Amino acid sequence: MKADTADTSVIEVVYESDLKNVEAAEEIVQRVSTSLGFDEEEQHKIGMAVHESMINAIWHGNKNDPAKRVWLQFRIFDDRFEIRIRDQGTGFDITGIPHPLEPENLLKVSGRGIFLIRSFMDDFQVARLPGGGTEVTMVKLRQPHTDPNQGGLHREHEGHNTPS
Repeated sequence: MKADTADTSVIEVVYESDLKNVEAAEEIVQRVSTSLGFDEEEQHKIGMAVHESMINAIWHGNKNDPAKRVWLQFRIFDDRFEIRIRDQGTGFDITGIPHPLEPENLLKVSGRGIFLIRSFMDDFQVARLPGGGTEVTMVKLRQPHTDPNQGGLHREHEGHNTPS
């Protein structure tokens, strides 16, 4: 990961540990990812990753304890969109999470969140925090924007005479 620079924008929201806040977090990430120019498919992937991570933080991390909080932070860089979600739980060991595609796990109704997040995001990291809690960091790389009037892939017909 690259270090923060002066060009970094940071947005942070703190939620109570209540599953109703998952939808609120999804709405915010939808607005931010739209404003960053991600297409509809990428917006959906980012939204699902936040959805799964928020559920994990509230349900598994904070055990749905309303006295505990979940922090949702967006860091916007020129080349990437970084999302961090932190809880106040006891932490967990990601290596102990069973793989959902193993035969013995195929019919289980839970246990696919981490798998989906890894599939949808370009980078995914989990850290136990000193003093308790877990922080997940998810990264979606940003594509450089090109002005369609400045050339590139969509100029294949330029310079050709087309009969009227």
